[in-house]
Amino acid sequence: MPATTAKVIAIASQKGGSGKTTLAVHIATKAAQAGFESCVVDTDPQATAASWSDWRGDFLPVVVTSPPARLARTITSAQKNGVDFVVIDTPPHADAAAREAIKAADLVLIPTKPRAFDLAALEPVADLVTYANTPAFVVLNSVPAGATVLAGEAQEAAKDIGLKICPVQLGDRAAFHRSSAKGETASESEPDGKAAKEIDKLWKWLSKELKKIG
Repeated sequence: MPATTAKVIAIASQKGGSGKTTLAVHIATKAAQAGFESCVVDTDPQATAASWSDWRGDFLPVVVTSPPARLARTITSAQKNGVDFVVIDTPPHADAAAREAIKAADLVLIPTKPRAFDLAALEPVADLVTYANTPAFVVLNSVPAGATVLAGEAQEAAKDIGLKICPVQLGDRAAFHRSSAKGETASESEPDGKAAKEIDKLWKWLSKELKKIG
């Protein structure tokens, strides 16, 4: 049986607490709900996505752990098993892991909170995506309610170092944290909530971007 050609999304940030794992499991779950055979590849030694999968049980997306050095082989193996949508969750403070994920990806999402320390961590990732020539977008995450000026300043800071901005922002929503603790996503635990609607918008935008790439 020939391997499928999977769409591969890397979630990369050099800052801890940026929301990489939350973003990874939400996107992979939306992909599963859209009919893809989806998989999260957890390259973080803390294995947070794998823990989420343990809490979730036998429901898609599948979560597998992989050291960065075996990432390409792990993706190839997943494709041979019919996976057609892969989301790579990377650890913070790890250039080698981010480099391998970005190299393997069709598109990179860079989550960041709109704060100075978080924005300062964008530059190393910007260098990596420029070197790899992989399409990449900053996703503003945990944006406080009504923080229009703060979000605008964050967008300008990202643009100043050559990064594109995802038009969909994720607010500082308790639903993200509550759902993750139960092995669920915001769309599953609170389908009519603001967090679920933001993820729906993000998925629609991401789907369009992936179609542009082909």
